[in-house]
Amino acid sequence: MELRQLSYFVTVAEELHFGRAAERLHIVQSAVSQQIQRLERELGAELFDRSPRHVRLTGAGERLLPEARAVLAAAERARAAVAPAAGLRLGTSTGLGEHLDRVLAAFAEREPDVPVELVSLPAGERLARVADGRLDAAFVRGVSPRERLPGVRVLPLWPDPLVAALPAAHPLAARDEVALDELAGLPLSITERRVNPALVDLVVGACHDAGFQPLPGPAGGSLQDTLATIGTRPLWTVVYASHARVLHAPRIAFVPFRAPGLALTTGLAVHGSNPPPYLDNLRAACGDHES
Repeated sequence: MELRQLSYFVTVAEELHFGRAAERLHIVQSAVSQQIQRLERELGAELFDRSPRHVRLTGAGERLLPEARAVLAAAERARAAVAPAAGLRLGTSTGLGEHLDRVLAAFAEREPDVPVELVSLPAGERLARVADGRLDAAFVRGVSPRERLPGVRVLPLWPDPLVAALPAAHPLAARDEVALDELAGLPLSITERRVNPALVDLVVGACHDAGFQPLPGPAGGSLQDTLATIGTRPLWTVVYASHARVLHAPRIAFVPFRAPGLALTTGLAVHGSNPPPYLDNLRAACGDHES
């Protein structure tokens, strides 16, 4: 059994899709499949239930997942014991926009000799890596208490308002702000709930409060793909205002919402009992940015 095989297994288990796992690992999909098959042969058990429509963990896969994560975390600690990693390992996500640039600049003023390694991962994996020490800290949004892992605390930082992304040619695109109920006739293209439950629940719940059920539009894909589609079809989605300000999308208009409260709070996830190095200066940098 190789660490590489366990790493591939954990990635596929998190994505439940061999193609997306291969993209995260920056290798071809066939190599991922081959290593998973070798691991299954060595263990004498199937780890995934594969079908043309879905990939799911088997019972054996569910039992192996926490053990595989523990082995990978132990290997990381062993490497760190021999050659402690310098710098700050910081989990990020798409959508931070100008927030990230300003926080990093403020941190660099306080710690000019400390390199920052940015790691972009899904929210659940960011929390898992903070819990087991593979990340020093991570930015997260809208994490509910039940989603938090033991030993991880989330320090609130700032609210992140959402704006509507519309085709630039749509009549509503010329407005200074838009009310949610004015979007009732347009399909909503938003990520799947399993990918970002906090965002989907906020938006769909706000639509219900405004008196309508949003029409379903294309789901999934990257934000870039979604915006490209909106540029050619009458659809809408939501984008964090801080991200919209740094996006170049000539065929898209970003319009603030009239209704208050359409925002998620960004927080900093850290280990509760083993705080990361430079935490005080990182929090101060976030405070500098906020002000």
